[in-house]
Amino acid sequence: MNAALTPFERRSCARVVAPARPRKLAKVPFVELADGRLQGVVSSGSDIERVYVSSLSAADHTFHCSTNNNRPCGGIRPGGCNHLRALADEAVLQYGVARVARYLRADVADSASTGGDVLNAVNAKHSASAGAPVFARFLRHLAYLELAASTEPVTEMHWFPAGGAVR
Repeated sequence: MNAALTPFERRSCARVVAPARPRKLAKVPFVELADGRLQGVVSSGSDIERVYVSSLSAADHTFHCSTNNNRPCGGIRPGGCNHLRALADEAVLQYGVARVARYLRADVADSASTGGDVLNAVNAKHSASAGAPVFARFLRHLAYLELAASTEPVTEMHWFPAGGAVR
């Protein structure tokens, strides 16, 4: 720790939670637990230029899956589609089954469970919703990859609260 930093500067660092297990980004480049949903972007298996935006609400366990052009997923069936299952599997890799199950309020007993087990536990139901906010968050995260490497804080991300400010 640098002694020249003020106490505020030392506290204004965001903690990074390491992934539960490493994951490949080609199939599911973006997954997050945010806005009361498991949400993310899943690559199409048939078209390199198409992605699917999938989400599962923690409140009522409704899901939605559509392309980035808001065309509905053709594989939607009771309990989800293959894109939602891939998203849930990657979320379990990224965050661990316990955290995903707790976030979605799913009763999953086994710590070796998969994302599909979490989906089965919540009995997901389809409901149309907007995928644009999720896709916009994904594009925003991609923009950070274009920034030059630096140890300076990114101004627009400096709104994160200090480590001890929120409990």
